Amino acid sequence: MIQSSLSEKLASFTAADDLKAVGLYPYFRSIEENHDTEVIIGGKKLLMFGSNSYMGLTNHPKVLEAAKKAINKYGSSCSGSRFLNGTSRLHIELEEKLANHLGKEAALTFTTGFQTNLGTVAAMTGRSGILILDELDHASIIEGSRLSFSKVLKFSHNDMNELEKILKSLPEEKVKMIVVDGVFSMEGDICNLPEIVRLANQYQAAVMVDDAHALGVIGEFGKGTADHFGLTNEVDLIMGTFSKSLASVGGFIASTKEVINYLKHHARPMIFSASMPPSAAAAAMAALEIIQNEPERQENLWKNTAYISKAIKEMGLDINTSQTPIIPIYIRDNELTFQFTQQLFEEGIFVNPVVSPAVSSDSSMVRMSIMATHTKEQLDMAIEKLEKVASMLHVLNE
Repeated sequence: MIQSSLSEKLASFTAADDLKAVGLYPYFRSIEENHDTEVIIGGKKLLMFGSNSYMGLTNHPKVLEAAKKAINKYGSSCSGSRFLNGTSRLHIELEEKLANHLGKEAALTFTTGFQTNLGTVAAMTGRSGILILDELDHASIIEGSRLSFSKVLKFSHNDMNELEKILKSLPEEKVKMIVVDGVFSMEGDICNLPEIVRLANQYQAAVMVDDAHALGVIGEFGKGTADHFGLTNEVDLIMGTFSKSLASVGGFIASTKEVINYLKHHARPMIFSASMPPSAAAAAMAALEIIQNEPERQENLWKNTAYISKAIKEMGLDINTSQTPIIPIYIRDNELTFQFTQQLFEEGIFVNPVVSPAVSSDSSMVRMSIMATHTKEQLDMAIEKLEKVASMLHVLNE
């Protein structure tokens, strides 16, 4: 039986029920059909602008066929961790292709992107080391830093002067690693990697870049942030996920053979979790091949992004510093953000609300994600509905 103090704590959480009571609860919506840019929810068709499937490959015939073949050959699960019985030939083949794609010696796959950051960040620097994080790094990086027992220091978002002050204050002999998002998942801006690398070299720190939202999106053939800036050889570790551009589930870290060997034997989320299904590995490989062979997809993604970003800014909505297909529309009020999201839903547009405590209440936003496969007609409809709802809720800048 749950003790009374815990029961009181559970009973005190009413936020979800409060939103449900006024018809504004936007989470755990059941998708009945998924057709990339369109979904069916409650029998209603909506345009999907809340998915991270930037390349629009989750229903691509080659991806689906690869997953089916893998299930027929390997079954639905390896039923064990990578460390023991959960490594299939497909996992190894995927790691080799990822390393080659990113210009690194080796790679290691994990069951999820979250676990990739959790295991890598927790294992690399150790109790006597130091982790330096951008304050807006993904939650998985934050959680990994807590598990690391390292000293953790944060600098203001993309503030290179503050980063240098931190690095300058640290002993030269200490193990140090700077960990940043390549593309920041909420704000949609890109890290100042050239300056981060320069400072890391000057103050002898390693650099790890989380490319979950950059893979497939920036860099030649979607190789990510390091390639985008021509700094592949200067970045020590590149992390990525399969649940976005690669139309699957799972994650990976790419680095030197020495780093990957170390993580194979020290990254606890990988060692003590069942491996991702072989079908997921096969799907990610097929998606990677499509991205490599069809650069026009990336070109179309950026064409779509430029088109809708321009329209959103011109109508008077605030997208702040976004540079990518992640478009945050800042409402800067939690309740209004929920209302904006629900009104768009009723108009047939699916977007995601981001409110406190995920961000500060004065940074609350509606987060849109653009796909390479969105048509101009779909973009125009989204623009029309955005303007209608924004006008109705009086959130347009005058």
